[in-house]
Amino acid sequence: MLEGQYAGFRLEIKDKGIALITFDAPERLNAASAPMKRDLIEALTQMQFDDAVRVVVMTGSDKAFIAGDDNRAYWGDEAALARVRTPKVKRPSHSSISSYGSLRQVSQALNRAVRDLDKISIAAINGFCIQTGLSLALACDFRIAGTTAKLGSATLRMGFLPDENGHYLLVQHIGVAKTMDFLMRKRIVSGTEALEWGLVHEVADPSEVLARALAMAAEFTEGPQVAQRLLKRAIYSAADLSFAQAGDDIATKTAISDHHPDAKEGVAAFRDKRKPKFA
Repeated sequence: MLEGQYAGFRLEIKDKGIALITFDAPERLNAASAPMKRDLIEALTQMQFDDAVRVVVMTGSDKAFIAGDDNRAYWGDEAALARVRTPKVKRPSHSSISSYGSLRQVSQALNRAVRDLDKISIAAINGFCIQTGLSLALACDFRIAGTTAKLGSATLRMGFLPDENGHYLLVQHIGVAKTMDFLMRKRIVSGTEALEWGLVHEVADPSEVLARALAMAAEFTEGPQVAQRLLKRAIYSAADLSFAQAGDDIATKTAISDHHPDAKEGVAAFRDKRKPKFA
C-alpha cells in the first residue's frame, strides 16, 4: 500500500489522484537522511506504475521544506531506520569510493527518480529549502514558494560541493552565469527573490503555499494524462537534443497521443464547445 508513514515523510493519496508527500521531521527542519531518500525513491517508483496517482505534490511540515542533509545522522538515523520500507543496507565505510557510491546510488538517484517520473511533480516550498532540499525542489516540474521561504545551496560555507547534482539543475533553470554567482557567493534568497532569480514559478503567502500547489495539481489531474506525460518527457529531452532530434522525438510521441481516446475526446469537446472529460 502506497499511503502511510515512511522514513522521514508520510504519503497520502488525496482526491483526483493527487499524491501528497509531507516531509515530517520538524525537530531537525526535515533534514534528509539516507533512509528517507531510499524510501522516497521507492515510493516514486511505485507511483510511476500506479494509474491512481496523477500528480505528485511535495511539501514540508512546520518551518521547512528540507533544510539540507542531516550530517549527524545521515546513515545512522535509528528512528528513520526503524520505519524504513526499503531493504536495509549496511552503512558504508568512510572512504572516497564509498562517498562516490552513496552519492550515485542515493542522493543523485533521488533527483533522477523525480525527473524520471512521467507524472507532473510540484514542490510547495513552505520554509527552509537548502542544499538537498533545493535540488529536490529544482528536480520537480513546478515550484511554488512562500514569500518568506529561504532557498539556497550554500555548500561552500562548509567546504562542500552541491554533489547531489544541484549545479546541473541550477544551470538548467537559470543558466551558467547566474549559477556561478548563486553558488560561488553562497546565496540564500527569499521566496520573493527566488522568483526574480527564476528558481520558482510562483510565490504566495506562506499560509497559502500548499493550497496553491494542490489547486495547481487539481488542474493537471483534469488534463489528458498520456499526452501530459509524453510532453513532459519531450520537453526535458529537447534540452539535450538537436532541433532535428527533438522533432523526431516528439513525432514519435505524437504517434501515440494522436491515437489515444483522449485526443478524440478533445476534438469532440472543441467541436461541441464544452469542457473535455479526459480519461
